[in-house]
Amino acid sequence: MSHGAAHARAAAALRQAFRDLRPSVPAEVVDTLQHCTAWFRAYYNSYVIPLAIWPDLWRWIESKQSQSESTGPNWLYRHGSQPLFRFLRDYAADAVIATEVGACELAALCKREAHANFVLVGVELMDFNRAWVQPEIDLFLTTHPDLAAELVNAGAPASKVVTTGQPIHPAFASLPSRAVARQKLGVKADAIQILLSLGSQGFGTPERILREILKVRADLEVVLLAGRNRRIAKRLRERCKHLPQVRVLGWIDNVQEWMVASDLMISKPGGGTLNEGFACGLPMLAFNPLPGNEERTCRWIEKWRAGIWVKKPDDLAPIIASLLTGPSKLKDLRNRVRELARPHSARDGALAVMKLLAGDSASEPSS
Repeated sequence: MSHGAAHARAAAALRQAFRDLRPSVPAEVVDTLQHCTAWFRAYYNSYVIPLAIWPDLWRWIESKQSQSESTGPNWLYRHGSQPLFRFLRDYAADAVIATEVGACELAALCKREAHANFVLVGVELMDFNRAWVQPEIDLFLTTHPDLAAELVNAGAPASKVVTTGQPIHPAFASLPSRAVARQKLGVKADAIQILLSLGSQGFGTPERILREILKVRADLEVVLLAGRNRRIAKRLRERCKHLPQVRVLGWIDNVQEWMVASDLMISKPGGGTLNEGFACGLPMLAFNPLPGNEERTCRWIEKWRAGIWVKKPDDLAPIIASLLTGPSKLKDLRNRVRELARPHSARDGALAVMKLLAGDSASEPSS
């Protein structure tokens, strides 16, 4: 689905993995909504209205939706996705891989009602929803054994659930050393480097976050990633031009190098960013999560001891100071994050799909 960068990034990572493993086999990324009717696209994207205007309402809607067998009425999905059904029939893929729950429901509906003959794979991206569990799904790829257990508890056959990790770009499997990354990026060897990520669209309250970071009395360097939001990047560059310890960047293609060079990441808790951080040994201070799924991700972060959920802006500076004055705390966080890393997740996911297509069982059940 086109909303949310994590779905597209996971799909792109899997496509690259398939191309690396089997260059002769076509693997394409398709935006599901672009093959649905215009009115269905408007309906599906309407979640942004309560999310922006009344977050508590969206939190309630999302909590009900995540425990339902479908994210929307089947009759509506059926009528809105007829162009998608025709596209899938004409494309005649051997496997359809869905990295978003609604896309997975539409593909399952196509198998059920249009009798399409493809292997269907659901890729759960830190976003448990009971609607993932559709009888037409042949394989589930999950981020972590805890999330695999949620799917099994919701009714997914354990034999179809494999924990490969959230698919991330193969670049995260061949990282530079910290010293090499810092030298290349111009980061002082002895500085505390903080990576402040606003996500692909540059959302959040960066000025407030930056003020809190700069309250910490330490030799800090801050790199602020504004994503594709050029307006925010321009505004922040103007406001930070007299702060030599702060760099403002827009969209970058070497985020893995910045992650390796950094000590802490402050970010919205998107699953893609979180798992990329795992691969780089970079703990997250999760800040300003969206209501619903991202709040559940914050609870996973705390359970796995992979970071800290910062619930109030005023807590940010004390938390950073506490980690820096007690270096063992930060070291423990970094060690724990490395234990969670799955840098070859895209390759492992692609191999699981290829194994299924070859007629073998997917894997042993996830624990």
